[in-house]
Amino acid sequence: MTLPAPATPPSTWNRFQSLLVTCPTLGLALDVSRMRFETPWLESMAGPITRAFEALDALEGGAIANPDEGRQVGHYWLRNPERAPEKARAAIEAAHQAVSTFARKVHRGEIRGERGEAFRDLVLVGIGGSALGPQFVDQALADLNDPLRAHFLDNTDPDGFDRVLGRLEARLDRTLVLVISKSGGTKETRNGMLEVAARYRSAGLCFEKHAVAVTSDGSELDRLAKADGWLAIFPMWDWVGGRTSVLSAVGLLPAALQGFDIEALLTGAREMDRFTRRRDFQTNPASMLAAMWFHAGAGRGEKHMVVLPYRDRLELLGRYLQQLVMESIGKEKDLDGKVVHQGLSVFGNKGSTDQHAFVQQLRDGRNDFFATFVVARGDRRPERTEVEPGVTSGDYLFGFWLGTREALSEQGRESLTISVERVDERAIGALIALFERAVGLYAQLVHINAYHQPGVEAGKRAAGRVLAVMAQVQEALSDSDGRAYRADELAQEIGAPEQVEVVFHLLERLQANGAVERIPGPGPGEHRYRYIDGRERMHPAGTRC
Repeated sequence: MTLPAPATPPSTWNRFQSLLVTCPTLGLALDVSRMRFETPWLESMAGPITRAFEALDALEGGAIANPDEGRQVGHYWLRNPERAPEKARAAIEAAHQAVSTFARKVHRGEIRGERGEAFRDLVLVGIGGSALGPQFVDQALADLNDPLRAHFLDNTDPDGFDRVLGRLEARLDRTLVLVISKSGGTKETRNGMLEVAARYRSAGLCFEKHAVAVTSDGSELDRLAKADGWLAIFPMWDWVGGRTSVLSAVGLLPAALQGFDIEALLTGAREMDRFTRRRDFQTNPASMLAAMWFHAGAGRGEKHMVVLPYRDRLELLGRYLQQLVMESIGKEKDLDGKVVHQGLSVFGNKGSTDQHAFVQQLRDGRNDFFATFVVARGDRRPERTEVEPGVTSGDYLFGFWLGTREALSEQGRESLTISVERVDERAIGALIALFERAVGLYAQLVHINAYHQPGVEAGKRAAGRVLAVMAQVQEALSDSDGRAYRADELAQEIGAPEQVEVVFHLLERLQANGAVERIPGPGPGEHRYRYIDGRERMHPAGTRC
């Protein structure tokens, strides 16, 4: 049996040939022919994109990206250290050497666990870009025969800690822990570190004899790791943001420990950088990608980007791009301080799974999106299992991509396709660089700063205020001699009547965890809560033996 091929009208074929952008040395291609723009519009983008190139060149040359912080943006230097200022170049090259040397010593058994066992597992503790980038690379490249198998703690969820650490309980003595935090004060990462350290103590092991830090010089984590004698400390720099840090020690160290070819990762990114510096923007994949985003959303993000990778190894690409794109582009104000509420929403699944999930709406529902297909032309080598005469599972997967693209196109739904020869280190490095540079160019097209994140910091401050209220609630209840409070009464008691809803949710949490008794009323506002402290006694966390 052969799979039916969608018909290709001559006009579609001609448009495909004229618009295909290729990077031959990387085996990567970008097809924008199914985006519904006219040639005059594309030609009109030459001026804006030229100005975006100039701004990107300035950043790569060391210009200040965040005037309020006096900070440069140097993630482009990570794979091209010869383009960096001398001090940064030396730091990058030293970090690359240190990563390779440390991974080699772990693989050879020269660096071992406390009981002399060779390391076989790796726990990465981080959040945001400190976890998403390494997770994406792990999902894309990991195999059963890797020297270390990676596990991730990327939240402050106790159940998540228990699920991951429970699987490793019998082999903690063979587990290396990598804690990643630029400031060392990120609460989610700190909590994960303390939870892991407590597990090591319970197992009669010294956490610090299995711990490695990636952090900035002089940070809270740096000071702790030095004081406690951790195995190693690797650098993070203020000119590399978390969402663009995967090609620094943040991503290179876990990749090297897992046995991935980090030089190939860097080569793929460096080669993509070379292609995406082309000023002929119609042959430049990053500028064409940015132009398509601008076209699809009318320069205001009016349509969502649906990421559909047709390969299981690329399943986390959508999540990775959610942070890279949405944290970079989602801004209240433009570079002139004008309120613009820019953004580009990203969501996705994977092919062909998506065909049994949400493609029905993409084809027949709201036309509020454009699809970004990512496909690999090559399958496993050398053996091929035929599921039908002359047809493999990979043939079906490739056919489903072509069929889905055609089904969307028939309904006037826009899509673009990025294809690679196969999913390997060079291809992953190239994809990382492609999207990083597309984000930088698109940010210039819509006149916003892609490299700060005031909204993220606002969320952290708000969370800190909630925790301060929680401390007041607990103190007031413990000193109440058994009095039962409504939420509004307790909010008044602690001097925060405007926080009554927060107080209610905190009381419900304390009740769920056995610290208070709820005396039900006819509605939430009439419930009363009395302190009983029925929780198991908690022990203060720490990292030392």
